[in-house]
Order: sequence, then C-alpha cells, then structure tokens
Amino acid sequence: MLPEGITLLLITNWQNGHQNFTVNLTKDASFNLRLPFAFTEQEKNYHATTKNFQWLIQHAIDNNIRLRAMGNGWSFSEVAVCNGGIVDTRELRTFFSIGNSFLSPQYLATGKTAQDVVFTQCGMSILQLNKELEDENGWLRCLRASGASNGQTIAGATATGTHGAGIKAGAVHDAIIGLHIITGANRHVWLERASYPVASQAFTDWLGAEVFRDDELFNAAVVSFGSFGFIHGVLLETEPIYLLEKYTAANIPYNDKLKQAINEWKFEALNEFLPFPPESPGRSLYHFEVVVNPHRFAANDADKGVFLKAMYKTPYRTDYTKPEPPPGNFQYGDELLGLIQTILDNIGKKLTQKLVPPLVTKLFPLAFASNEQVTGTIGEIFTNTKFRGKAASAAIAIDSANASRAIEEIVAINAKVPFAGGLALRFVKGTRATLGFTKFEKTCVLEMDGVESASSRKFFSSVWNRFEEIGLEYTLHWGKINFNLNEARIRKMYGDANINKWLTARHKLLDDVTQKVFTNEFMERTGLSS
Repeated sequence: MLPEGITLLLITNWQNGHQNFTVNLTKDASFNLRLPFAFTEQEKNYHATTKNFQWLIQHAIDNNIRLRAMGNGWSFSEVAVCNGGIVDTRELRTFFSIGNSFLSPQYLATGKTAQDVVFTQCGMSILQLNKELEDENGWLRCLRASGASNGQTIAGATATGTHGAGIKAGAVHDAIIGLHIITGANRHVWLERASYPVASQAFTDWLGAEVFRDDELFNAAVVSFGSFGFIHGVLLETEPIYLLEKYTAANIPYNDKLKQAINEWKFEALNEFLPFPPESPGRSLYHFEVVVNPHRFAANDADKGVFLKAMYKTPYRTDYTKPEPPPGNFQYGDELLGLIQTILDNIGKKLTQKLVPPLVTKLFPLAFASNEQVTGTIGEIFTNTKFRGKAASAAIAIDSANASRAIEEIVAINAKVPFAGGLALRFVKGTRATLGFTKFEKTCVLEMDGVESASSRKFFSSVWNRFEEIGLEYTLHWGKINFNLNEARIRKMYGDANINKWLTARHKLLDDVTQKVFTNEFMERTGLSS
C-alpha cells in the first residue's frame, strides 16, 4: 500500500528529452509524486510530501534500489539519472509567498524583505516560475538568470549548473539562497550559507528540518546533480521586474577589437557595432554572446565574421511590444540548437555529414538575423523549448582570457574533422558553487551544438584533447555531453581540495546507506561516489 501522494510508474526504461540516451530501470522501482491534498492546502501538502520523500528513501534502502528525482529530462548526459528508479516530481509546483517573520534579522538588516524572495517546490518549471513572478497583477518580479530556454524544473536547472549569459548575474543557481533537502528516511535539512543567513527560526521550525548554516555545505549541495538527496524546496532571491532589450548584428569582423571584447570583457571595444555602450543611463549590458559558423570563418573578413547578440537590462515599463514567436520552424527562437534541429526537420533520414555544413551556412543568416531588436521580460525573451530530433550539445567553460585562442583552435579542428553544427560563446559571472562548472571569475562558455552522430562526438573529443594538449584549462557542463569525464579529469578541473570538500559535504548530509540510494554509474565512473 503506497502512501497518499505516491503512485507507481510502470516503466522499465526512460529516454531524455533530446533522445540521445536511454536508461534501463528496475521494474516497479519508479514513482510519481503528486500533492496528496487539495492544492489550496499548501502547508499540509508540503509537510506530507516531505514524509513521502522519506518513505521513498526507506523503500529504496529496504529493497536495495537506487533512486533519482526527475524533472523535465533536459540534460544531454546521464549525470542525474540511475539504473534503479526515477521519481517524477513535476507535479510538485507549490509556490509560496513567505512573510518577514520567516526571514532572519540579519537578512532583513540588509534591506531585503519577503518581497525579494520566493519559496517553491522542486517541480516548478522555470517557465511557470516566470509567469508567476512576472504577472502584472501579482509579484512584478523577475529571476536573475535563465538558460537559453526555460522548460527545466528549478531543481533540475540548479542540479547541473544551468548558466545563461549573465555577465553580472551569474548562473541560475547563483540566485538560490536556501535549500530544503530530504537526506534520509528520518532526516531532512535546511541548508544556507553562514555568510548569508536568510531563514528565521520560525521558518525552520515550520519546516521541522535540521538546520545547517555552512558555506562549504551549501556551495557543495547547490550543484550536486541529485546526489545529496531529494531537493524538496528552493528559496530564490528575485529582482524587481525589468526588461531586456535584445539586439543582434551580423558580419562582425574577427579582429583585435573583437578579441579584446571577449578576452578582457572590454565590450566597449565593439561600440561601433553595439546599439548602446555597455553602461549608459537607464541601460546596462546584461547578456553578451558571439556565434561562430566554423564552416565560414576568417580573421579580418567581415563577410566571414561572427554574429553578435547583446541584451541590455532596462527598467520595466508597460508600453513595450511583447515579443512574437519566432518565424518559421525555429522553436528555440534564434538559439543555435534550434538551428540544428531545423536542419534535422528538413533533411531527416537523408542526413549526411557532407550535407550539414552547407545547410548550417545557409541557415545561419536566417537564425541570427542582423539588426533584430526585441524587448521583453526575461521570461518572454527566454521561451519554452519544443524538442525535435536528436541534437547534440556540449559546453566547455574556460577563462575568458582564452576565448579567442579557443575559437581559433576549434576552427582549425573543424577543418580536419568537420562538425555538423556551430559554436556559440556566452560570458557568465563565475560561481561559488564547489563543482559549478562556471568556476572562472570571468567565465566563457563555449557551446558546440550539432547533430547527434559519431562524427560529432569525434569532434568534441578532438576539442577536449587539443585543449589538454596545449594546457588550456577547462571544465565541462554537467548536463551536456561529457562522456570523457573520469576521476582524473574531474580532479584536474576542480582540484583535489574542492573534490574532497564536495565529498565531505555529501558524507555529512547522507549516511552510508542513503548515499547508496543516491549514487549512480556516472558518480562511480568519475570518483564522486566514495
């Protein structure tokens, strides 16, 4: 007899949204979690769901099975899944407005109030969170950062370090200031930084959780791909609602000015191509992105130059024209992955590696139209995604000082191992998360989006191997294609001290039997299970 709010999922395999891997599951080991009571009974539902998470952990221990929470299946990698069972959390979308009594005196002393935070269950999607926050009859707030699309659940987005391109905001998880994690059959914890205490005793008493105020524990748990237990609740810091003005430009020559902009974050070097300086009255550069077609690229040649996307953060107003859905089949808007999936739509089973590069070149100007201008909230600019076709996406984070060198190395590799895709560079403020892959103070994320194929994986391997050969330090996105990761590489990427801190934090929050529940093959392969 299952507790109210838990139902059995009759599945023995599961495929991710991008269809690039399938995991086999143990029979009768997967479950769906829903709210046990009427939606309006928020407090009753939340406490009952905490107990249901604990029941699932005890069930897993008793039956020697592994479990992982599952949101919308966004990841390209198997980092957050296991070959035991999955727990579908997408119906857990309770969204709380809390009062000042639930906030610590230290937090209130900073000038923040309950208006600045939102507490939500793990299954809330970024898409729905944006709608709730940006409602003109409600919150009039915005998230600080978003990925290119927003179908992920909030717990899924933070689990693998979804990064966006916030040069001042950082990644999605950098706005999280508190975590409620179910860490055992009889244990659940509230976790926040000692350097930034936010919850009052009234709040933690309401949760009934064991309290940890510890920077190292928090920084480890906030990017932990589901291996620290079930994240039930997330406390996020938001901002007063704002608008993003998006501008695009094509045929930007790859020259010393561009190199200065991307290597040093001296974006003013490109003022002749930007609609406004990086900082001007009422506008501040928020998002900066360079897109490269490696099949048509040459230095100092505008016709074979790069595409540029810049977004400026501006005060909210109501008299703007809301963005319209993108024309044609670009379901990702003008994102690089949408371009690749449009190619898949058009050529289907006739796909050959020789066909893709000319199609990329033909479609780039359509996907990245010059002189485009769109204004909207963060939820309107970064819209929901419709999966189509087997795309492949790998993302490498490097120190921005090496951005131009990385472009040149990748273009050179493409000449020998043609890639059925393109390259985008996004620039992100570094994270404090222990295993956050955007670890560099000024992080450049190289996104290589293409068609899922053996040749694409050969290309990715060639890039990783070349970076190691020339000593160019890098990390890999946990949620994107990262099949080369092993213990030696991870320790080189993050350093022994950080890996050991992360492992120590996991041991502190999970006892040995519970660790087994939340261990998967990825962790065993990469040395993160010990």
